[in-house]
Amino acid sequence: MPAPVRTVLILRKAAGYLKRGFGCLIRGKLEVPVLDATAITASLLRGDHATASSVMFLLGLGELLEEWTHKRSVDDLARTMALGVERVWLRPADGGEVLAPIASVRPGDRIVVRAGNLIPLDGKVVSGEAEVNQASMTGEALAVHKAPGSYVYAGTAVEEGECVVAVDKASGEGRYDRIVRSIEESERLKSAVESRSEHLADSLVPWSLGATALTYLLTQNATKAIAILMVDFSCALKLSMPLSVLSAMREALEHGVSVKGGRFLEAVSDADTVVFDKTGTLTRAEPRVVGVVPFGGRDEAEMLRLAACLEEHFPHTIASAVVRAAKERGLDHEERHSRVDYVVAHGIASEVDGEHAVIGSRHFVFEDEGCRVPAGEEERFETLPTAYSQLYLALNGELAAVILVEDPVRPEAADAIARLRELGLGHVVMMTGDSERTAAAVARTLGVDEFHAEVLPEDKARFVREARAAGHTVVMVGDGINDSPALSEADVGVAISTGAAIAREIADITVSEDDLRAFVTLRRLSEALMRRIRGNYRAIMSFNLALILLGVFGVLPPATSALLHNGSTVAIGLRSMTRLLDEQKERKEDTRAGQRALR
Repeated sequence: MPAPVRTVLILRKAAGYLKRGFGCLIRGKLEVPVLDATAITASLLRGDHATASSVMFLLGLGELLEEWTHKRSVDDLARTMALGVERVWLRPADGGEVLAPIASVRPGDRIVVRAGNLIPLDGKVVSGEAEVNQASMTGEALAVHKAPGSYVYAGTAVEEGECVVAVDKASGEGRYDRIVRSIEESERLKSAVESRSEHLADSLVPWSLGATALTYLLTQNATKAIAILMVDFSCALKLSMPLSVLSAMREALEHGVSVKGGRFLEAVSDADTVVFDKTGTLTRAEPRVVGVVPFGGRDEAEMLRLAACLEEHFPHTIASAVVRAAKERGLDHEERHSRVDYVVAHGIASEVDGEHAVIGSRHFVFEDEGCRVPAGEEERFETLPTAYSQLYLALNGELAAVILVEDPVRPEAADAIARLRELGLGHVVMMTGDSERTAAAVARTLGVDEFHAEVLPEDKARFVREARAAGHTVVMVGDGINDSPALSEADVGVAISTGAAIAREIADITVSEDDLRAFVTLRRLSEALMRRIRGNYRAIMSFNLALILLGVFGVLPPATSALLHNGSTVAIGLRSMTRLLDEQKERKEDTRAGQRALR
């Protein structure tokens, strides 16, 4: 271009960089935009428009590549979490069916979903009936019957039947968009190492400016001085660290683990103590009733019917077992009670046919409610089998029945605990509301270091709080409403997805795999992430320092330094998006773990 035109264009382009640099100075900060503005200003004052133009081109190219790699990483993570449904069967008002892009569906439109397909959008069933697996949304293990008037959620699957759904939320307002927003929110939960990297990058700016001034004073060579300004540590540090975390979050999802932010991955890597809830976490989420022992001459079937009537209102694995047992025996438990009061981790109280009914733990029934064993049946009560968990039902202050519940230990639990120890989680604790005898038996089976029985939600939370105060980094793993306070208190709260919705909401990490070895994978993944971040840090510091020294000694001109700097930034960013764990090694480890579990 003619020189006058070229000069005007360069000055116009430089104005943006100068504005950002002066903005930092006005705020009293010496950050990377100051370096860029200084390099461009120095070149313009020397009349070296070619260098100034090359520098701005390379800076713009670097920003473009950084934005592209970051957006790609976020998009990959979002697509991993998204449904992958692009077209749906639309039923117009005039009848028939039309295969249409999901983006064209609007609220009020009707879509047809058949057996084996995902429900792509939230809405209400208007015709047809279907059995819908809602495990991805609610954690329910069994399919839920959906009839006209029932609400269905995007991401759930139709196992049997066929239904027509009136769409409530269009594609642009649904799950994918919420996922992207949640990822953006999660990036604000930066790990400490990410925050330190950003702080370090900006804190190095004064040193770069000082080195530039010193080099010019000693050499009187502006080219060598400007070469230092072309290299800053910020780009690579600020790009590679969050990319590494986003990549780790995406990889965790592939293993059935959803992580809400980078700082939780760092905390899992640093953790030295893990606290497990027993019921539904270390044991199977589907306990079963093995017997009902009636007292006071009451009927066994009637007591189970009454227990199911009370328990069906609350999301707990023991409650589900009671309801399931009544259903299996063909016992209808129609509503016979007044308002039900649920006392967290204790039990349930209500009025049934004019009688005060309570059901729950031994502590709740006998100590809190003051119930008694019927006269003459004390010995029978004391000789109840201790191998099972016991649920107590009392009417008008007198024990009516004891429900014996088997809560089998997960077959992989002992192996998962052993592998966590190998990975440096040295202190494994089990906490439960069960009796001392039941808890001791499970603790011996699993080989935990410490256990606490007959604990309340506040006891779990207090233990976690005291452990953190003693300097430990604590991970709490649970699934129920009564685990929620402890999940909040821990450095990292991990919820099992088959548990209560409130536990999943409060938790920092959710494990959707019905296998505790997913938590082992999470620990390995978090450690691999921290190794990558530390490796990136060393590579960035050493390579950029080498570029600065080569510029000072006149080996590299400013434009070449900028090109190599930006190239290395993108290379490290792309490397940060690669997998952290070796899949083949993971499969071998899982095979060995399975063999150990069988033995």
